[in-house]
Amino acid sequence: MNDGVTVGSVVSLILILIVAVFVVVVLFRAVRIVPQATAGVVERLGKYHKTLSPGLNILVPFIDRMRPLIDMREQVVSFPPQPVITEDNLVVSIDTVVYFQVTDARAATYEINNYLGAVEQLTTTTLRNVVGGLNLEEALTSRDNINTQLRIVLDEATGKWGIRVGRVELKAIDPPLSIQDSMEKQMRAERDRRALILTAEGTKQSAILTAEGARQAAILSAEGDAKAQVLRAQGEAEAIATVFGAIHAGDPDSKLLAYQYLQMLPKIAEGQASKLWIIPSELTEALKGISAGFLSPRVGSDSESTASTPSSPAPPAPPAPASVVEPRETNYPPA
Repeated sequence: MNDGVTVGSVVSLILILIVAVFVVVVLFRAVRIVPQATAGVVERLGKYHKTLSPGLNILVPFIDRMRPLIDMREQVVSFPPQPVITEDNLVVSIDTVVYFQVTDARAATYEINNYLGAVEQLTTTTLRNVVGGLNLEEALTSRDNINTQLRIVLDEATGKWGIRVGRVELKAIDPPLSIQDSMEKQMRAERDRRALILTAEGTKQSAILTAEGARQAAILSAEGDAKAQVLRAQGEAEAIATVFGAIHAGDPDSKLLAYQYLQMLPKIAEGQASKLWIIPSELTEALKGISAGFLSPRVGSDSESTASTPSSPAPPAPPAPASVVEPRETNYPPA
């Protein structure tokens, strides 16, 4: 009797444990917690049923099955360098970086087997098509154009996979070593040429500024000389006018003028450059004026003595010969 009760209690305990384990398994398979920024695809009896959103979700145990979670955030993938032949038959190595995001978990699961590998292969083939139509210089200077073309082609091709390509960047474009050496020499020559051009421009500007300064200095000097000459001429004119006025105010006679004229004659030959002195023809008139000045007192005294003695008239004096001085040239030794 006791043995039967013991066996029954053991069987009941085993059944209870089995039921408890079954309930735990059912609950574990029925309750699914999906993290934020992820999505889960649920299949019911092998067929797509629904896509689980982040949070707590309830499934039908043993009927529904959830596939691995898919990251819905934007992903950055750097692909290894790919050899690409340019239009001028040069092999360059190009590294690419692709920014993409899964927008449809169902399409990313069922439309493509491995969307990451597909994006890599599509990027490589598109890159070769785009860069193959450019030469090396265009490929090095047209990165934005290449990035735009790659993004457009990849976005169109991956749209049906539930993937949106946001950006495609060329991380590095490495030409062959020989081409790099040639490019360095070309850049060095270009920099030397620019340096020579800048030096020549500086020399040109310096010469222009120097000439401009000299021109301005010459203009200012000429203006100063002109003003000085004008002022000097005005002073001389005023001096001449003053002298002329003084002479007319003093009313000089011909004797004084002839004497002053003779005093000024030696000053003509005072210059060091005077090699020849020409006696002007007016010298004769000046000498006549001086002789008349000196002889006029004697003539007056003789006339008075003659008038006082009328008994003995003096014979008339013979006319004095006229002194004619021909203009001659006198050579003076150089001072």
